[in-house]
Amino acid sequence: MGSSKLLSLLVTLYLLAPTSISSDVSLSPEELTQIPVKFLDFAKKPEIFYWMVNIRRKIHENPELGFQEFETSKLIRAELDQMGIPYKFPVAVTGVVGYIGTGQPPFVALRADMDALAMEESVEWEHKSKVPGKMHACGHDAHVAMLLGAAKMLQVFRHEIKVLKCRLFCIFMNETAISKLLRVKTCLGTIVLVFQPAEEGGGGAKKMLDAGALENVEAIFGLHVSSLFPVGTVASRPGPTLAAGGFFEAVINGKGGHAAIPQHTIDPIVAASNVIVSLQHLVSREADPLDSQVLTVAKFEGGGAFNIIPDSVTIGGTFRAFSKESIIQLKQRIEEVVMKQASVQRCNATVTFDDKSFYPVTVNNKNLHEHFQKVAGDMLGIQNIKENRPLMGTEDFSFFAEAIPGYFYYLGMNDETKGKFETGHSPYFRVNEDALPYGAVLHASLATRYLLENQPKTTLASRSLHDEL
Repeated sequence: MGSSKLLSLLVTLYLLAPTSISSDVSLSPEELTQIPVKFLDFAKKPEIFYWMVNIRRKIHENPELGFQEFETSKLIRAELDQMGIPYKFPVAVTGVVGYIGTGQPPFVALRADMDALAMEESVEWEHKSKVPGKMHACGHDAHVAMLLGAAKMLQVFRHEIKVLKCRLFCIFMNETAISKLLRVKTCLGTIVLVFQPAEEGGGGAKKMLDAGALENVEAIFGLHVSSLFPVGTVASRPGPTLAAGGFFEAVINGKGGHAAIPQHTIDPIVAASNVIVSLQHLVSREADPLDSQVLTVAKFEGGGAFNIIPDSVTIGGTFRAFSKESIIQLKQRIEEVVMKQASVQRCNATVTFDDKSFYPVTVNNKNLHEHFQKVAGDMLGIQNIKENRPLMGTEDFSFFAEAIPGYFYYLGMNDETKGKFETGHSPYFRVNEDALPYGAVLHASLATRYLLENQPKTTLASRSLHDEL
């Protein structure tokens, strides 16, 4: 084979390869374990670390609610443009979907949510929210910064491998080098970067799914920062990890009047009180004690004076369960109890369920759990992988994991030397920025190893090599 032909082959192999690892000759288990270690060394470089920190702080200063993340989306697109990463926009109003790799199977996705919460920030620091009544109180600003960090990592390593191949051509132009080239396993595949709007009650994941964001994707990974675990650790579990849940509202109509003559009224407050007590029996008396369920009435509105019985009362709340069957049963019984208990008290009632806020159970795929343990164990040590107990909270990542194999895990960020880190949705919530490199590296490593371990049996590269020979 002539030298010009070999150079052409090397360039072809490079163009087909999405990451630096892709050109490797049949990677050994020891070489696979080094992938996250090498990535972590890169992510901890001051220029990379502070680049992620600055992105996170810019987003934190300018929080945007669900489907309003226009400036956040603009920032993401600007960074992807600088890195030379193609993307689709808009997807589900403000969402962005980027692509790294060949555009061919296998496809693996990484997800970061973008939206903030409607609450006032109480943390006094240089980069406090500049928007009254809005705050990144759940760490989504950090999630975006870490996914962009992973994207930069994958792009940088991809370009470095081109240099290595050229060196191989220039220095090792001999029989041994040609023999090695005949055994090259070129990695085909595509990493999909999912920047998702409206996780906080807006069901942005469902809208992105409906818009085709996960077309051809075989697996998806998502993470969430957590103050419950130390920085440098992760936590998760296989199977159901977060509950299904939804919101309901009921309006109970009676007949108002003076409090001194209740016999001339139909009191909706008494009716609503009976409804609430009966609703509590749905979990305590009807649910299997081994099947976790929660029903909470957190809203009660009615009346405006001490001596007037109102015409109507509005109550509302949330219901959660760990199986599809249980959540459907609970929803059905909520409506029955409200309607019939109101009727007993001579009232009429209407019940509505907010379908936009209904999230399925978040179920972690068992095969992806094994994959996660291998990658995280190589990076952090197996002792730093914690088992997380199931939580009754909800996550709209569940829509992704319901459609394709998915895996959702927690990234520890607690550090007692830096004071107390509050849990999400607190006005005092803070992010420990020391966790950013770990999240970025886990993203990049999980996707890279997934592509390496799920290669097609016959690749374009192998056919190209055969044609050259």
